[in-house]
Amino acid sequence: MKYPLVPLGEVCDFVYGDSLKETDRKGGNVPVYGSNGIVGWHDEAITKGETLIIGRKGSIGEVHLSKVPCWAIDTTYYVEKTKVPCDFTWLYYTLKALDLTRLNKSAAVPGLNREDAYEQKIPLPPLTEQKRIASLLARADRLRQLRRTARGLADSLLQSVFLEMFGDPKINSKKWDVEVIGEFVKPTKQMNPQLLGCSDFWYVDITSIDRQSKTIVEPKLLKTEDAPSRARKHISANDILVSTVRPNLNAVAKVPEHLDNQIASTGFCVLRPDTKKITSEYLFAIVQSQYFIDHLVQNETGANYPAVSDGIILDTPIPVPPLPLQEEFARVVARVEGLRRRMAEAERQAEGLFQSLLAESFGA
Repeated sequence: MKYPLVPLGEVCDFVYGDSLKETDRKGGNVPVYGSNGIVGWHDEAITKGETLIIGRKGSIGEVHLSKVPCWAIDTTYYVEKTKVPCDFTWLYYTLKALDLTRLNKSAAVPGLNREDAYEQKIPLPPLTEQKRIASLLARADRLRQLRRTARGLADSLLQSVFLEMFGDPKINSKKWDVEVIGEFVKPTKQMNPQLLGCSDFWYVDITSIDRQSKTIVEPKLLKTEDAPSRARKHISANDILVSTVRPNLNAVAKVPEHLDNQIASTGFCVLRPDTKKITSEYLFAIVQSQYFIDHLVQNETGANYPAVSDGIILDTPIPVPPLPLQEEFARVVARVEGLRRRMAEAERQAEGLFQSLLAESFGA
């Protein structure tokens, strides 16, 4: 069913938030909202009930819903009353679909002009229909959040299994032999992409790495003649890439099968495990550990552009458990990876359901 399109300004007003310095927040049970969400707690609210908070500066156009009275600071607008009957959960999702972030003014001080927002048109269903749409969207939203939480729990499970089997590598309480990483990896080489014998190639640079999932998510398909000068590290499936730049960010990833025989940036140290001595799963877990990160940070050079050399990485001492125990861990990793893939597909489906419902509620 088609609903009448009305300007947002006929539905609600955006009220300026009020300044509340961090030092003045008294830590009560009232949430304090900035443009990117809750930034603290206070003992006094400036709204009287459900409130929509919209980023005015900073996270411009981002929308948050507080179910309780709150304090919206001066980097935000807020809505606690509407000019026509509205379900606040429905209005929250409608504003999300409206994507106010696109109204960012590229000026000396970027921000969201509320007059621009007021001109945007939204469909206005009857209140009973708003409530029905809001209920559907809220359930779909909870589902996708649960999927994301489940994937995070899988990551935590693997970390727990690692610590149970091997202990903290910094302490080495299980008294494993300690050797430097360089003793357990095979030599790798630098190569001009033109020697691959193809007209194009996949290039992995630092921006290709998702630091949260520790995976390669955005490799670039380049013509060999367009290869940048840093595209020189030859990589193979199951190699482990460790960024030598800003080691505190721990940009690491394992090379998947589809990127076998491709090229990475010289900003990576390429670790190719000698599987007769160490499993790729164990080594990959080690380079994600806080022990490994701290070791690199302690040995980095350059204040403005901190980095380490390949040599520092290869000379990092690590505990080395017996290979059969590492292989047992590898089997656990394989099972968890299978679980992650299923969770990722479930998350993708939940996200698709949410987005389709969001589009339907906005464009009906």
